[in-house]
Amino acid sequence: MSNKPTIYIYKSLHDLVIRLRDDLNDHYFVLLYAYNGTGKTRLSMAFKDAGKRKSSRDTLYFNAFTEDLFHWDNDLENDSQRYLKINSDSRFFSGFKELALEGRIFGYLERYADFDFKIDYEEWTIAFSRNNEDHIKVSRGEENIFIWCVFLAICELTIDGDPAYNWVRFFYIDDPISSLDDNNAIAVTSDLAQLLKRGKDRAKTVISSHHGLFFNVMCNELKKLKHKQYFLHRGSTPDSYALQATDETPFFHHVAMLSELQRVAASGQIYTHHFNMLRGILEKTATFFGFDDFSACIHGVDDEVLYARALNLLSHGNYSVYEPREMGDDTKKLFLDILKAFFDRYRFALPEFSPQSNSQQASQQNMP
Repeated sequence: MSNKPTIYIYKSLHDLVIRLRDDLNDHYFVLLYAYNGTGKTRLSMAFKDAGKRKSSRDTLYFNAFTEDLFHWDNDLENDSQRYLKINSDSRFFSGFKELALEGRIFGYLERYADFDFKIDYEEWTIAFSRNNEDHIKVSRGEENIFIWCVFLAICELTIDGDPAYNWVRFFYIDDPISSLDDNNAIAVTSDLAQLLKRGKDRAKTVISSHHGLFFNVMCNELKKLKHKQYFLHRGSTPDSYALQATDETPFFHHVAMLSELQRVAASGQIYTHHFNMLRGILEKTATFFGFDDFSACIHGVDDEVLYARALNLLSHGNYSVYEPREMGDDTKKLFLDILKAFFDRYRFALPEFSPQSNSQQASQQNMP
């Protein structure tokens, strides 16, 4: 019996869209992993277009074009009043003015960033502030995470049944966290998964990404619900595509992440986001062993309750993901104690990523 994975060939983007929509008749989620340049963004737009019927539509999407709904008015003449302008003509913002979304948006934003904002619903502008400084221009990465939080707030409205978004039957999410590092990708992915699981009976979802860690964590988060997961390839002809079915997540980052935590523990340069990494590893380990909660990984060790509480609280701190903060001495000790307890229980063969070994590998690769 052949163990080769099943591969489905589609002669056009339209045929591929039909397959994805057919999958969603019987599943809550379809997860696609694809390299950049495969055509993920084109696929998301084709999926959206397939749901248009005269003046109606059925797909709320997030992709590279979503960011184009916002643009900066930098007030270059006076260099003082900088705003992010909203394309109010887009149906994406159907419920903005009536529903005053600031609270919902900020509920997500405060998890990932340290700036504030205010929406002017008459002028359709957004002003940002930080530390009593108004009308600042946030970084590109911060702008991206803000737009992502706007999308999450609208998804939440949809799931809660707001009439402004009663046309939505599907979410299509393409590469939502391309600007985040791996450590913070875990937190963002987990938040998204919890929201989508809560709304699975209201809207079904396609998620496509080239981000290996995002895809891996999302598969783990959703594996207990009915879903499909594929590796998306370009076909042998210019307009064809191939879906390779996979029942296993194809990427395993936990060993590299543990090696990184081992390195920072030895160096003493431990930052707040490393608690996110540690919790993410415990969650993956718990999933692997069939436990319902990550705290099972430290069950029975001394100070078990303290460790579980610390992981819950310190992995959700309100800090900017773009400005890592070093832990205080007491928090560092707590982090190191939890890490040691985990290593004492689970023995991983960890590679060493020292500058010497890296340079040796590079030299060997360059040898004739």
